[in-house]
Amino acid sequence: MTRTTVVAGGAGFVGSHVCDRLIERGEQVVCVDNLSTGRLGNVLDLIGHPAFRFLDADVAAPDFTDALREHLGGDRVDAVMHLASPASPPEYLRRPIDTLDVGSIGTRQLLEIARRDGARFFLASTSEVYGDPLVHPQVETYWGHVNPIGERSVYDESKRFAEALTMAYHRTYELDVRIVRIFNTYGPRMQAADGRVVTNFIDQALRGRPITIYGDGSQTRSFCYVDDEVRGLLALLDGPVTGPVNIGNPGEFTMLELAALVLELTGSDSELVYRPLPSDDPRVRRPDISLAREHLGWDPSIELREGLERTIAWFTAALEAGSAEPRIRR
Repeated sequence: MTRTTVVAGGAGFVGSHVCDRLIERGEQVVCVDNLSTGRLGNVLDLIGHPAFRFLDADVAAPDFTDALREHLGGDRVDAVMHLASPASPPEYLRRPIDTLDVGSIGTRQLLEIARRDGARFFLASTSEVYGDPLVHPQVETYWGHVNPIGERSVYDESKRFAEALTMAYHRTYELDVRIVRIFNTYGPRMQAADGRVVTNFIDQALRGRPITIYGDGSQTRSFCYVDDEVRGLLALLDGPVTGPVNIGNPGEFTMLELAALVLELTGSDSELVYRPLPSDDPRVRRPDISLAREHLGWDPSIELREGLERTIAWFTAALEAGSAEPRIRR
């Protein structure tokens, strides 16, 4: 029997790639997105596919459960993947209450849908639950170092609460759950200049604008190309481990190293400009992926240079087509 999977946030950057892979492997997909930060264009190629359905809905809205039931027409679901949330700092800082709602109310409603149908529930959490870590690299057993009342807490604590709620359903109702902690991911379909460092640097370099370095540029991040990331997410979805499990590339780069590589690959002569470091910005970030390697057989295969070359090519084509900037907003 063909599996039916609900992908909340399915028109977003990572979510749309997940939808692609699920369709490719023969699943029925119900993509749910309110297009507040996602784009219909990300799933446009799937519209009209017999195995794909799109529902414009907010998972935190009071009528969401009824809307999804009506959309399903009585069909049961086998998996619920919760990838819905603003993910870039400017977006979640611009809509703090919405971000907290999707992590709390939205998670609860999606968990209830999974419980009703006996479906597997998959939560996309984040490396931000580790905050500005005092343990490096970050292992899943590390509880984190998060400022619970800082500006960034609307995203960090939303995800931490979503993890707690997911595990409460697992313990209370024996719901089959999976939790992934996603580290910095990049690739085609990201928003231009969306506040995440890879897109900011690429967009600035391609437009010949100064590249913005926050702080002194010595802070580090680990960057996973989206194809590797999605392969890891689906390995966890299908695998035997509840989690949380880190899925990310353990290669670690300073912001200055990333900027130099983007300048080299774009051939840009953009200068570097320095701005104050945002509050609670993590100084280091690198996943320990021992669990993913041992239990899922997963390892990223695309190095940063190759991934950036692919991403720059996509952004270059999008800019030439005039399609890198627009986004459907509500």
